[in-house]
Amino acid sequence: MSMRGIGLVFVRFAVAIAILVLLRLGCSRQQTTELTPKKIQLAQTWELQPGSAIAGYSVTGGLGDISIALSGKTVFAPFTGLTQPYQGSCVLFSSDEVPAYLFRLCGLKQPRLGEVRQGQPLGNGDYLQFAALRKQPNGTWAFVEPSRNILERTLKQP
Repeated sequence: MSMRGIGLVFVRFAVAIAILVLLRLGCSRQQTTELTPKKIQLAQTWELQPGSAIAGYSVTGGLGDISIALSGKTVFAPFTGLTQPYQGSCVLFSSDEVPAYLFRLCGLKQPRLGEVRQGQPLGNGDYLQFAALRKQPNGTWAFVEPSRNILERTLKQP
């Protein structure tokens, strides 16, 4: 192969690497944004909440939570939406289908983070601490009783 041919192969290789790097950076930026821990301000505050620790033990539930014994079974996305890390071993689930609500799910082992479609697995665990939060006019989030329908959608694959 001539020097010119080697040079052309090298240029093509360099361009291919540059495109791959740019594509990777573009994907990383989007994923990083989606997976950053979400911070919300709660209207009700209690001293002890998920993520708190007492005498070396992690608090996994609190006021406003529904506790469900999963026994290792899977939890599913009730709508198409986004899961983001939250305090401790919790994630927040949001969806454009229910824009005034957030769902806090605690206790899942290796939860799926990022964009999810309705019915996709979010994770599994021994238990689920589920809380429904509604956005208030002042921008804070208040605990509300979760509907049976949404809990059923979370616990059963469609």
